[in-house]
Amino acid sequence: MSGIIAQNSGRHTGLVKAASAAGTWNLIKTYTASSSDDLTFVSGTDDVDFSAYNVFVFKFIDIHPETDTADFQVNFRDEDTNYDATKTTHLFVASHTEADATSLARNDTYSIANSTAVQVLAYSMGGDADASLCGELKIWNPSSTTFTKNFGSRVAYMHSAPAAYDAYMGGYCTQDDPSKAIDGVQFTMSADSIQSGQISLYGIT
Repeated sequence: MSGIIAQNSGRHTGLVKAASAAGTWNLIKTYTASSSDDLTFVSGTDDVDFSAYNVFVFKFIDIHPETDTADFQVNFRDEDTNYDATKTTHLFVASHTEADATSLARNDTYSIANSTAVQVLAYSMGGDADASLCGELKIWNPSSTTFTKNFGSRVAYMHSAPAAYDAYMGGYCTQDDPSKAIDGVQFTMSADSIQSGQISLYGIT
């Protein structure tokens, strides 16, 4: 239930659901990985339509790599057949190892400047049986033909160190041609496959 606070003011019994237009999360599609090369959401397939909402959120639940030290990554399609939209991004990470070492820093290796390269959301993931990644990626108004398409993510995961990593990424894409809409989003691992886990796509009114 979403928006339960907005219409609960002054009421003394129970929780009241907000009106349908007040920030409702609408589940569009869930894909479950099973040694999958990619999990890809494309407009016009499986009820996905990136022009239906102004805000979309991908939720990652227990993403697990096939291979230790693999990177979890994303790329975007801009009205083409390839996932290679031009991007400018930054990635920074807070970390705490099991040996009690901490850090907070921007990662220059995975921060992209005007490039079609794939964007890393989490690097050097742990491959142990109990290791996983959870978090989300949000993209605003992907069907815009006027503005660049802004997106951002936050993920928590077990790094191969082993360590707890909290990774933040933000940026925009198709700055070379803002008239191009984003009509596909693809998630992959840098090595082998996504062994298990779920990605759910929501549209927010």
